[in-house]
Amino acid sequence: MSSSVSPLAPKNVPDMPVIAGVRLATAEAGIRYKNRTDVLLAIMDKGTAVAGVFTKSKCPSAPVEWCRAKLKGGKARALVVNSGNANAFTGKTGRSSTALTAKIAAKAVGCSESEIFLASTGVIGEPLDATKFDGVLGRLAEPGEPGDYLAAAKAIMTTDTFPKVATATVKLGKARVTINGMAKGAGMIAPDMATMLSFIFTDAPIAPAALQALLKAGVEDTFNAVTIDGDTSTSDTLLAFATGAAAEHGAPKISRASDPRLKAFTKAFNQILANLSEQVARDGEGARKLVEITVEGAKTKASARKIAMSIANSPLVKTAIAGEDANWGRVVMAVGKAGEPADRDKLSISFNGIRVAKNGARDPSYDEAQVSEAMKAPEIAIKVALGLGKGRDRVLTCDLTKEYVAINGDYRS
Repeated sequence: MSSSVSPLAPKNVPDMPVIAGVRLATAEAGIRYKNRTDVLLAIMDKGTAVAGVFTKSKCPSAPVEWCRAKLKGGKARALVVNSGNANAFTGKTGRSSTALTAKIAAKAVGCSESEIFLASTGVIGEPLDATKFDGVLGRLAEPGEPGDYLAAAKAIMTTDTFPKVATATVKLGKARVTINGMAKGAGMIAPDMATMLSFIFTDAPIAPAALQALLKAGVEDTFNAVTIDGDTSTSDTLLAFATGAAAEHGAPKISRASDPRLKAFTKAFNQILANLSEQVARDGEGARKLVEITVEGAKTKASARKIAMSIANSPLVKTAIAGEDANWGRVVMAVGKAGEPADRDKLSISFNGIRVAKNGARDPSYDEAQVSEAMKAPEIAIKVALGLGKGRDRVLTCDLTKEYVAINGDYRS
């Protein structure tokens, strides 16, 4: 967790309302850090539905494997998250640690171990001493206030410079339902499902299968359209919990994601995912520029996505942006290497609305002074027009600075 906040951090942090059926508590367990909270316990009422999407890494963490197995039950009573240690690449010891953590949490909450969900973030390859949760989780489970979402978001931070939270309230039937979300992530981010860690809570009465469908669809143009450094984590976990408490106030029980009554909720749910994923991009390690890359005129949306990601993950593009250089040659390079249909002589490129290249060559009206001034902005929009079809997509990334190297050069020390 950095002592200096990213210059791209949101100017305003929303007030996070209480969600019926959810209690949050944090503590210092001494997993890795000193004098800061590093464990979060979220307790949900009986009957809470759960959905999740996880990393597609072939080397997943022990908590990811645990959650995948327990997700089949569709119900959750508690979530335990720790920072400082990812419990990844830890072999049998890692699996034993997840089992012990779940056992301690289940005893503290008074539920089955199959209703406990786990997530860990931090250093890879270091054994996690789960005995440090013994006693801590018991104290956290004691009845108390519903909890502070901002404090919860702070407890799960690693190299993040600010806590990431978002909230929305929307009508479902005759009732007002709330959606709260939090996320952590600043490096090792090229999600192929979600982000490093993110958790969504709602009081809407949505069945597990419907919630799963919403979540799977929602990540595609939000968390899956964000990259910091092109590296997919071993620990990516996005879990959504629906307590159903709003049913008491007239919210209809939803069993299908296609239910027309869910239209407004789905829009708000996706906005939460979009908000959180943008905050992750804004907190990219060492970032000074938020970069939006739009590719249009591709053969298909999938082709546009691959080209946009090729641009977003290019160290040459990202360092040029850090240097405030509108180097369209590097963008051309990234388009060409993507392996997708492209025609050099139809290609046009713009930086912050200023076209710098047209039909495969420098734009005749190019003005170096104008473009240089535009590149000083904290938010940079790169637009690439391929002129081949109707495929379009958008991804978010950030620049690549010396600070990124500094942060990751001594991450374990």
